[in-house]
Amino acid sequence: QVTLEESGGGLVQAGGSLRLSCAASGRPFSVYAMAWFRRPPGKEREFVSSIRWSGGSTTYSDSVKDRFIISRHRSKNEWYLQMNNLKPEDTAVYYCAVQRVGASNYDRWGQGTQVTVSS
Repeated sequence: QVTLEESGGGLVQAGGSLRLSCAASGRPFSVYAMAWFRRPPGKEREFVSSIRWSGGSTTYSDSVKDRFIISRHRSKNEWYLQMNNLKPEDTAVYYCAVQRVGASNYDRWGQGTQVTVSS
């Protein structure tokens, strides 16, 4: 069984920064990509950013591009989301996710961590 655990959420003022971490544990598996999603209050879950396990290519949603940075630490099976210049509209529950090799989509998810940005 694969378990993902997020950490690093919290309350921050607009313009501040937070760093989210996601740690994968359990049965070894081959990863194609890791990602961050978020669910703002009253809205659907949305894509934030992703990174390929091999090669490290990244993608970002337009709403976070140039403010957020995704990275990974392969030997630790961890990935991160550095969030800078946070805005109140970034308030959401943030989820990390993994797409395993051979899977058609992200198929393992963490429980989520709350990020609240005050104005």
